[in-house]
Amino acid sequence: MSKWTEADIPDQTGRVAIITGANTGLGFETARALAEHGAHVVIAVRDTTKGTAAAGRIAKAAPKAGVDVVELDLGSLDSVRAGAGELAARFPRIDLLINNAGVMYPPKQTTADGFELQFGTNHLGAFALTGLLIENLLSVPGSRVVTLGSIAHRILGKIDFADLEWEKRRYNRVAAYGQSKLANLLFTYELARRLAGTNTIAVAAHPGFSDTELMRHLPALIKPGWRLVAPLVAQNAERGALPTLRAATDPAVENGQYYGPGGPGELQGHPKRVNSSAQSHDRAAGQRLWEVSEELTGVTYPV
Repeated sequence: MSKWTEADIPDQTGRVAIITGANTGLGFETARALAEHGAHVVIAVRDTTKGTAAAGRIAKAAPKAGVDVVELDLGSLDSVRAGAGELAARFPRIDLLINNAGVMYPPKQTTADGFELQFGTNHLGAFALTGLLIENLLSVPGSRVVTLGSIAHRILGKIDFADLEWEKRRYNRVAAYGQSKLANLLFTYELARRLAGTNTIAVAAHPGFSDTELMRHLPALIKPGWRLVAPLVAQNAERGALPTLRAATDPAVENGQYYGPGGPGELQGHPKRVNSSAQSHDRAAGQRLWEVSEELTGVTYPV
């Protein structure tokens, strides 16, 4: 299937899909497409006003679909616990958890818990949320955890466990983003190993170069160039969401796989299975990151 599109999404009727950051961009297009194919979608977002507006747009596109909004800020472990508690209570059966929300290239900041913003939000927030909801997935045959990676996971090369918070090095927002995205893949592959033999699989996807609001924090020196090259190399959010949708719904997807655009450099194109860096498959690094993440978040998994 070389040209997988939204038309290839199987019927999702009866399935519950939770998507973080689904009020805009890739997350919105993911939620919309799943709703149009029958899923009950739950938009988990920081700003519930924006989330409600997005839910209204989805309801217009898919009038028969159920759409809910839950407040959840991945940059605050208290918010993650509160949001996960509400989600677990309201949806005892979860078929899809899509860890879509994230931040990219902001100036150096910290989360509510004092973690470097990109690592704390993109990885630790997603790690905690998944751990708090995993029991609601484990009882559901065919359930999946889909976490968004990025081609940027190759930027840094490896996780610097001695300085996860960038306190000893000069802060580099691009490299810090790369570290958080490498962490997303190490987490996915370690989770996949731990889920072996259960009802649930863990997979990852990346959108290539997609022109979305995630680009709002591009460094000032890069922004003018991005505006010039974006029309040539970037795809819109609807196309950028296709790898996530395939990872979430294609019956042929297997535990521990990674999907991205199939064009040159994986920048754009129809989604297909792709490869990630050797470091992302380092089992020792994955296990160490898991242990560190449990310690930092206080969340442990029953797998």
